[in-house]
Amino acid sequence: MVILIKTAQLLLSLSILVIIHEFGHFAFAKLFKTRVEKFYLFFNPWFSLFKTQKGETEYGIGWLPLGGYVKISGMIDESMDKEQLKQEPQPHEFRSKKTWQRLLIMLGGVIMNFILAGLIYIAVLFVWGEDYVPVENMKYGITTDTTGEKIGFKNGDKIISINNIKFKKFKEIQKEILLSDDKTVQIMRNGNKMDIVISDSQLKSIIDSKKSFIGIRSEFIIDSVLKDSYAEKAGILKYDKFVAANDSNLQFFDEFATFFQAHKNTKVNVDVKRLNHSENIVVQVDSMGRIGVAADPLAGIQKEHQDYSFLKAIPAGIKLGGEQIRDYLRQFKLIFNSETEAYKSLGSFGAIGSMFSPVWDWHSFWLMTALLSIMLGVVNVLPIPALDGGHVMFVLYEMISGRKPSDKFLEYAQITGFVILIAIMVYAIKNDIVNFLF
Repeated sequence: MVILIKTAQLLLSLSILVIIHEFGHFAFAKLFKTRVEKFYLFFNPWFSLFKTQKGETEYGIGWLPLGGYVKISGMIDESMDKEQLKQEPQPHEFRSKKTWQRLLIMLGGVIMNFILAGLIYIAVLFVWGEDYVPVENMKYGITTDTTGEKIGFKNGDKIISINNIKFKKFKEIQKEILLSDDKTVQIMRNGNKMDIVISDSQLKSIIDSKKSFIGIRSEFIIDSVLKDSYAEKAGILKYDKFVAANDSNLQFFDEFATFFQAHKNTKVNVDVKRLNHSENIVVQVDSMGRIGVAADPLAGIQKEHQDYSFLKAIPAGIKLGGEQIRDYLRQFKLIFNSETEAYKSLGSFGAIGSMFSPVWDWHSFWLMTALLSIMLGVVNVLPIPALDGGHVMFVLYEMISGRKPSDKFLEYAQITGFVILIAIMVYAIKNDIVNFLF
């Protein structure tokens, strides 16, 4: 069921993004009186699931959900239709238009992707507002795993700044550790200020772990008890606060997790606070070091919520969109850094689909769609033939040099671009398969 929900969200999100992207090309083409022969959601090699003719344009839905396209008359594109190019240029064709008009036609999809992301962020902030944990409210510091410990972090460390820059929200910290240059994290440990320097080789271990290596340290308060679990049989209830185990005073979730891991397949005594009294409970720990409860991940930590009026949501949404574009561009430094080997984490639709919520949540869905819209816009503007950025690169060359590349050159460039994109896609799909199996 989870896979079906994630797949449905992925297909709906991609459909929205493809239609909006291709509409950007379509709208600018129509604005400059350029004929659009086809407008397709998804690709349609050999046959279409649906098609209809309206005016000079054929609208349809293909069966291969890898994107979509508009076929613009007189342009060498993914259709590789060269018959038109054997004829003299016609006024309605792409090749007859002025360079600045062709540039805008090619940038139309990217422009629409960025506009869509901004509009989504505005709407999300207006409807749902924003929840976050202020760094100053993390009174117990952080928790970390073995990856973080190897880097130098310890449970209870309080992060002060990164590269001597302070951040207001906890969610900004790990992102900044991954994306900033010359990463030095300033922490407070047992009252002493320390610096932790993170090298690119250590960054590789963070990326390889494929999970967050720091979290918010919290108390151990029960959020839910699994049915028929050892905890339920022992009488543990929701909202119970664990304070000790086997007469050892413990306070934090990570301390109890470590304790249970050390006492697999044994019975332990735990002290809990329940309402206005204390309880001592004997509970069995299973072979995985669990008792069958889920804890409140922010127990004892105060969250903040910020509401936005419509007028305030507009600049805030635009700012958020700009920050996401900047951060996505910064990720390319990781991908092309041989020490981090971040390219090994490159994924395709499997990786993207896994990023969606396992339950249908419109708040999460729209945030994910906005992020994917930015990703689609940035990737499409890369100067690779067969992408919009490749066409833009050749138009800019013509504008600067005054010489237009030959149709034969553009044809070969388009083929080369397809080969590059197919190779990247095959590599990304291989990574998806490996990550799924292992």
